Amino acid sequence: MCGMPQQPPVRSTPAGPARPDASMSLLTNVMDHSLDDGYAEAAARRRADGAGGLPKTLRAKLGLAAGLVLAALVVTVGAAQARVAAPVVAKEREELIDRIDEQTEVADELEESIDELRADVGAQQREALERNGGSDGSDLVGILAGAVAVRGPGVRLVVDDAKGAGAGGDGNPRGTSGFADTGRVRDRDMQRVVNGLWASEAEAISINGQRLTALSAIRAAGDAILVDNRPLVPPYTVLAVGDGTGLRNRFRESPDGLYLDALRESYGIRTSLSVEDELELAAAPSVIVRTAQPKTEKGTS
Repeated sequence: MCGMPQQPPVRSTPAGPARPDASMSLLTNVMDHSLDDGYAEAAARRRADGAGGLPKTLRAKLGLAAGLVLAALVVTVGAAQARVAAPVVAKEREELIDRIDEQTEVADELEESIDELRADVGAQQREALERNGGSDGSDLVGILAGAVAVRGPGVRLVVDDAKGAGAGGDGNPRGTSGFADTGRVRDRDMQRVVNGLWASEAEAISINGQRLTALSAIRAAGDAILVDNRPLVPPYTVLAVGDGTGLRNRFRESPDGLYLDALRESYGIRTSLSVEDELELAAAPSVIVRTAQPKTEKGTS
């Protein structure tokens, strides 16, 4: 008789003690899993990327606040440094102004001393000439040499650059000198003007207050005109003492006067010539003869 196979006995595991809140499984699940799984994964990814848990708007506000704090700190430090340096700068400025004032006073005193010495030398020269048989011709020599101040009738000639100085027209009195700007007054223009006035019997000439002598030189240094190494700026005012009306007419008809007319017509250089009843020309700063010596007559036995 075949019997039924015997099944091994089933061994049951004793169950643990039941949870007190086993009857509130839904509430328990909500409390244990308050954050949805999708949100939890997104937060984990942000933490993994280094973004942290702060929102972008909050991070931007924090960055702006940090920048403002840094800028305020820089401004504060700069203001503090400026307050510290201000007294030093003010003191240096005052010292520089004092030095300038002192040197200006010294220069003024030296100029006054030079004028006094020049007058004294002139007086002694006249006395020496009179003692040695000289005559009033010594005064004329001093005038022609520019060693003494003069006063008298004459002409006033003003020469100025053209407006919007540019290229000239057809006749070219300057020749082929290659000047880039032919509307500018050049040194050789002033040389011709002065030589024309001398040739027209001017007795004394000055340019912008600079007295001309037999040793004066009119040259150029870049765009500037130098008279005895002193730079002058336009307009150039030329004062010439002499027979006013006759001096004006002779200069106008001279080749140099015609040259000046050509500059005005072709290049727009501005000029004006007028007769003056009285002009005053100061003496030249210095008249130094380095080579020439007066000729002395040898006595005969």
